Amino acid sequence: MSRIVLKPTLQPELFVYSFPVRVYFENTDAGGVVYHGEYLKFLERARTEWLRHLGFDHQALARNHRVTLVVTSLAIDFGKAARLDDNVAVSVRLESLGKVRCVFAQEVRRDDEVLVKAKVTVACVACESFKPTEIPEGLRKKMEAAI
Repeated sequence: MSRIVLKPTLQPELFVYSFPVRVYFENTDAGGVVYHGEYLKFLERARTEWLRHLGFDHQALARNHRVTLVVTSLAIDFGKAARLDDNVAVSVRLESLGKVRCVFAQEVRRDDEVLVKAKVTVACVACESFKPTEIPEGLRKKMEAAI
């Protein structure tokens, strides 16, 4: 029996980060189909791992820069269902970058089949006030290289 190793990938020529997710029983309804709310978790997980790939994480941003990243807008299209035990890839592509906000284009794929497409707007806010603030310079530079 062959063993599949799930590893995130970065395709530099496309500037797309891909994070693997296996669908577990906890992600599905009684029919073994992924519950729609679970896709939000998959998308969040992939953006978090993309951030780690850039050398940053949420706790370090809060501790060192006193900022956090929050979702301010989300548009999602559900095309096809993922099912129990599927291996899917959740992609992250930075579509635009402003001083405070950025927009991600994300997809959930099973092999070459697009299951879900999402556009996620994220804002940088101060930890204490939750008021918009500029994305820290070091993170911004890494993000600019990903566009």
